[in-house]
Amino acid sequence: MFNTPFPQDFIWGAATSAYQIEGAVNADGRGESIWDRFSHTPGKTRDGHTGDMACDHYHRYEEDVALMAQLGLKAYRFSIAWPRILPQGRGAVNQAGLDFYRRLVDALLAHTITPYVTLFHWDLPVALQDAGGWPQRATAEAFAEYAGVVAAALGDQVRHWITINEPWCISFLSHQLGEHAPGLRDWPAAIAASHHTLLAHGLGTQAIRAAAPHAEVGLALNFTAAEPASAAPADRDAARHFDGYYNRWFLDAVAGHGYPADMVADYTAAGYLPKGMDFVHPGDLALIAAPSDFFAFNYYTREVLAAGPQPWQYQIVRPPTPRTEMGWEIYPEGLYKLLLRLHSHYSLPRIILSENGVSYLDPLEADGRVHDQGRIAYIQQHLATCQRAIAAGVPLTGFFYWSLLDNFEWAFGYHQRFGLIHVDYNTQRRYPKDSFFWYREVIRANQLPVGDG
Repeated sequence: MFNTPFPQDFIWGAATSAYQIEGAVNADGRGESIWDRFSHTPGKTRDGHTGDMACDHYHRYEEDVALMAQLGLKAYRFSIAWPRILPQGRGAVNQAGLDFYRRLVDALLAHTITPYVTLFHWDLPVALQDAGGWPQRATAEAFAEYAGVVAAALGDQVRHWITINEPWCISFLSHQLGEHAPGLRDWPAAIAASHHTLLAHGLGTQAIRAAAPHAEVGLALNFTAAEPASAAPADRDAARHFDGYYNRWFLDAVAGHGYPADMVADYTAAGYLPKGMDFVHPGDLALIAAPSDFFAFNYYTREVLAAGPQPWQYQIVRPPTPRTEMGWEIYPEGLYKLLLRLHSHYSLPRIILSENGVSYLDPLEADGRVHDQGRIAYIQQHLATCQRAIAAGVPLTGFFYWSLLDNFEWAFGYHQRFGLIHVDYNTQRRYPKDSFFWYREVIRANQLPVGDG
């Protein structure tokens, strides 16, 4: 039995990113990315793992698309490796790189799977990093050039485009916390990078629409539900600050409200803006807030915040609740609250949940199956939350599970498995998990089974 159907045209998808699955880092003229350099730097990734091989999707894409068809996907979100297209970040175009993505798009369309192309999922060409990277305005300008090249090459067959994936990760996780490439711990650089990634979205949107007039363009922001540890004013203020740092800094700018004044004040008081907001030029905020055709966001968990020693600081509290292998709390209610907030407080177009998923290390059994009931329960809980939000009037039009395949999980290397499909990294053999077959039935029915979860 199944429960209330999803909307008839609901988009059922799955997602991946280039560096996490493609491998073939030296093939056919691809340039070096910051993740090639970072992962080969001792101590930066667990056990020194790299994306050199990953899932070898570059050579096995036809097999992977056939699995997508078996799954019944309506759409597939993947990213394009900037260094495959412009090995130096700008200038000379590598036609072999464009040809690979043309073959991938053709294979998807042959199976009636709609491509959703993400142009930047963190693999910046090292030539641009060596020139200053995202803290420099020139990188946003280079992105617009790259976006125009790809849209001109693929825009006749690709309609749906996501410019940038998770600006918070590109800026703060990578430039302030130092956990991702390029591995910096520099607050002023991180804040400048946050602006330039959003500016790249604005400039890239212009370039895509110029090259492919029928394109639909959006941006993928990652949100974390931020909740105070108690009703105490200091804890509530800690949650306010974290929400501003993680969510509102990006969302407010994209929605046309500019950067949150309370966060500018916090950063100024902390000494993180020694030259003020001088990297924001006239016209930038209008570019960033140009209307999008859809709004994409990624959701995994929440953070519970307690007061820190200063108003711009906080402490993360870990409630004794179920968690994933990543240590992330399983909290579907946070997704519901965020969806209602997006709908009620911001004037956004239709919304897609562009990433949601879970890492569990369920083993491959002797029967060739992975019995990942925890993953099934996680997806069911979050899809049920999506149904609640749709019933409440939220214009949620699609769900993309992260990830189609087990893959290279950035600084965690190959020690986390998010996929619907188990990958044996020694043989590159693919094994659909129980969650793969469960999700297939949900897609077929356009409904959740009654009693699951």
